[in-house]
Amino acid sequence: MPVEASGPILSTIPTHEDWIKKALRLAEKAFSNGEVPVGAVVVKDNKIIGQGYNQKERLNDSTAHAEIIAITAASNTINDWRLNDCSIYVTKEPCPMCAGAIINSRLKSLIFGAYDGKKGCCGSLYQLCGDKRLESVTSVKGGILEDQCSILIKDFFNSKRD
Repeated sequence: MPVEASGPILSTIPTHEDWIKKALRLAEKAFSNGEVPVGAVVVKDNKIIGQGYNQKERLNDSTAHAEIIAITAASNTINDWRLNDCSIYVTKEPCPMCAGAIINSRLKSLIFGAYDGKKGCCGSLYQLCGDKRLESVTSVKGGILEDQCSILIKDFFNSKRD
């Protein structure tokens, strides 16, 4: 006798929101360590192959942004600097350095949370990712869980002003 499904079949494929939530948990770790709360995950075949959060203060390294750490970890995981079939999820729009790293690592897509009107180079001030003049093939989608990502950053800077 056949069994009938009662209710909708739920997808097991993670959504953009699911990956940004994972990046948000990393951003919260940065916040608790006194770092600007940005987190990033690199995903390939629906698996995280690299992750990072800001560690500039802890490492005394101006390049220790979440994206750079996640890209380095992903490259080490697959033993290749080319991340052609990978996507990066970041809680905040990347700066020029990180946008350059995203392009140079050949990530296929960038998905981010909060826009950055002061330093963002993936839609706000500039659009480096996807710029054909730079031979970039990276697609960009911003504003995923934007409120949650923005609030975390605002809370961090408000706590520094107190």
